[in-house]
Amino acid sequence: MENSYLKECEAVVASVKDDKYVVLDQTVFYPKGGGQPCDTGKIVRGNDVFKVIYVGKFSGEISHEVDQPGLRAGDRVQCVFDWDRRYRLMRSHTAAHLFASLLCNGTGALVTGNQLETDKIRFDFSLEQFSPETLGEYVDRTNQLLTQDTPVKSYELPREEALKIPGVVKMAEAFPPDIPRLRIVELVNLDRQADGGTHVKNLNEVGQIRLLKTENKGKNNRRIYFTLTP
Repeated sequence: MENSYLKECEAVVASVKDDKYVVLDQTVFYPKGGGQPCDTGKIVRGNDVFKVIYVGKFSGEISHEVDQPGLRAGDRVQCVFDWDRRYRLMRSHTAAHLFASLLCNGTGALVTGNQLETDKIRFDFSLEQFSPETLGEYVDRTNQLLTQDTPVKSYELPREEALKIPGVVKMAEAFPPDIPRLRIVELVNLDRQADGGTHVKNLNEVGQIRLLKTENKGKNNRRIYFTLTP
C-alpha cells in the first residue's frame, strides 16, 4: 500500500493454520481484492522454500497459502513475490483507471464490474447505447494519454473529504469501506479514485493497450476486454 515497488521483505511468522495458511507480522504480498489478483511468489526460511500460491485477507489479516507444511510461528523468513507478474498487473490497473475515468466522464456511465488478469482486463459499464466504435475511440484516447509524463500518486484523505471528490467512486451501487480514512489513487490532473490496489508511478510506464473485444451483456450493460501490448 505504501510502496508497490518493494519486491521483498523480511518477516516473522505470526501464526500457521492447517500447516499451509501463514500470517506474517508484515508482508509485501498483495491479497486478492478489488478486482486485482493476489501476488504469487515464495517465502524462504534458510534453505527451505515455500511457494506462495494464494494470498487473501480474512478477518483483517493477510493469509498466505503455501504449497507445503513446515513453517512455524516465530520463524524468521524472507518474502519475495513474482515481480514480473506484479508489475504487469500494476501497469494494467493504472491503465484501467485511466480508461474508466475517460469513459465514465465522457458518457456518464458507471462501472458495473471489473477484473484484472495477467493477460487481459475486463470492464462492464452501464451504457444505454452499445457502440463498439465508441469504446474503441476511448481506447485510442487512453493510448494518447499513456504516452505523456503524468505522475500517479496515492495518499489517504479523511472519508468525508474524499467522498466530496467528483467521481471518486465509479462503481455502480458500491461504496468505499466504512473506515475513517480512504486511500486515493490520483492520475495527476486527470482522475482521482478511492482504490486499494497497486499502481505504477507514471502513466508512461504502462505502454499501450489493445482492444480485444466488446460484448452486449443485456440492458444497459456493456463489456469490454483489452490487454497491454507487448
